[in-house]
Amino acid sequence: MAKVKQLGHLVLRANDIAVSEKFYTNILGLHVTTRRPTGTMIFMSARDDASHELALIKSDDIKDSSTHSLAHFAWEMESIEDVKEIHKKCRSEGIAIKSVADHGVSLGFYIEDPDGNEIEIFYEMPKSSWPKEGYLFAGDFPDSLDGVEAKKLTDAEITSSS
Repeated sequence: MAKVKQLGHLVLRANDIAVSEKFYTNILGLHVTTRRPTGTMIFMSARDDASHELALIKSDDIKDSSTHSLAHFAWEMESIEDVKEIHKKCRSEGIAIKSVADHGVSLGFYIEDPDGNEIEIFYEMPKSSWPKEGYLFAGDFPDSLDGVEAKKLTDAEITSSS
């Protein structure tokens, strides 16, 4: 049976591509790999070996929530130190931290980009550190974001949102 390797890319609508480009380059360190000649779309990546992981396409108006169907997307970081660094940078840049979440095997935080798309920035422990039995996300992550208390999701939150 064919098996998916990893998330390939996301395409997000943006009211102002320049503002969104600045957010993704300054906060997450992505780089632009190419631009559509018409200027209506840009392609960005965190890696040097990918054409893109994120594309931003010009939208005339995405303030109407009926045009959004994304709950959130997540950027996995190489280390918990990387998560801490971006968390600190977001706070210093005045970007609101919506929440910090302890998912047992991972720890992350949530922010919004300039167009209101929710982003999770997280680190996941190696599989060898995961629980051998039971619910994968039930445990406690063995670190914190500089003392910020991480929220554990309740059963009600798990079934009602993400």
